Amino acid sequence: MNMKVNIAGVEWKNPVTVASGTFGSGVEFADYVDLNRLGAVTTKGVANVPWTGNPTPRVAETYGGMMNAVGLQNPGIDVFCERDIPFLKKYDTKIIVNVCGKSVEDYCQVAERLADEDVDMLEINISCPNVKEGGIAFGQNPKAAEEITRAVKKYAGQPVIMKLSPNVTSIADMARAVEAGGADAVSLINTITGMKIDIHRKTFALANKTGGVSGPAIHPIAVRMVYEAANAVKVPVIGMGGIAKAEDAIEMILAGASAVSVGTANFHDPGVTMDIVDGIEEYMRQQGFESVDEMIGIVND
Repeated sequence: MNMKVNIAGVEWKNPVTVASGTFGSGVEFADYVDLNRLGAVTTKGVANVPWTGNPTPRVAETYGGMMNAVGLQNPGIDVFCERDIPFLKKYDTKIIVNVCGKSVEDYCQVAERLADEDVDMLEINISCPNVKEGGIAFGQNPKAAEEITRAVKKYAGQPVIMKLSPNVTSIADMARAVEAGGADAVSLINTITGMKIDIHRKTFALANKTGGVSGPAIHPIAVRMVYEAANAVKVPVIGMGGIAKAEDAIEMILAGASAVSVGTANFHDPGVTMDIVDGIEEYMRQQGFESVDEMIGIVND
């Protein structure tokens, strides 16, 4: 049985990675997860300079999930290259570096810095606010998304995955835009913007007022968007959004995802990715699939 998948020329041993921001750079989870068994590790967002993130409180529980406004706190690219890459290189897994920025130049600086580093793929988080365009996220405007993809591709030494925001009218249009810009793959969905009010304190649960909703409650929305994106583009799709068990991951693959990313569930059960890898393999055995490729997008048939 062949669990391997090929994402933009990079071969993963299985189709399971972790969602950026839910796994650090693997250090915190190494006691609970055999990183060698993951298809890839996707790091927390990395910027060209350190980011302090948003004021607290910045995490709140919601029905069937959580909401966060961490603000992409990170130590910056220099610390990442010195500390995190050497740690991850100790394991037999692919390394996907998630990149964040506030301007096109920010993203390009990080891509250029990583071009000669020993990492396998870049995932570009275009849900970040574009400070030069009044704070509208790069991922909410097809033209901006295409332009930033094209810009990053000029500097990247690795295949580029564009991570799409669900906070749009048409996810298919966004997927087509980044494909036109040269994206090697797309990943989706990022969190859905939400709000929670603490009725006892009579104020917002998050200091930022709004935050990104994730977890099982958003899974059906994510499956729909993965299906729409997979039918809009020819590049591979990495599906994420509320995956908490193997069945959720398999749903994404049948909808058209070539791989899946597990996020919020890592907080609830640090070893969940191992169960999902095993569960996909067991499903393939039960259903008579010889390879993951045979499963991808078959609900379209």
